[in-house]
Amino acid sequence: MTVVPMETGLLLAGILFLLGLVGVLVRRNVIFMLMSIEIMLNAAGLAFVIAGASWGQADGQVMFIFILTMAAAEVSVGLALILQFYRQFKTLDADVASQMRE
Repeated sequence: MTVVPMETGLLLAGILFLLGLVGVLVRRNVIFMLMSIEIMLNAAGLAFVIAGASWGQADGQVMFIFILTMAAAEVSVGLALILQFYRQFKTLDADVASQMRE
């Protein structure tokens, strides 16, 4: 069994988190923004698993299961919001939401 060094795993988690953050800040499509948030949550989960495996504890895996359940709840609420947003504005561009009626 090959052991991945903790620094390498945390570096990968950091890169994934930054990619997700850039996706949230740059993209204007709501679906892509939700996908970027999912990438950020998975990066945090990866960091927990790597740290837990390095310390020989199961805490990282427990936190990852919590992150997965939170991500599932975020997806269900997010998709409901996307459907309502599309019904009202006929687009998924997030800039349209800033021009809502006063």
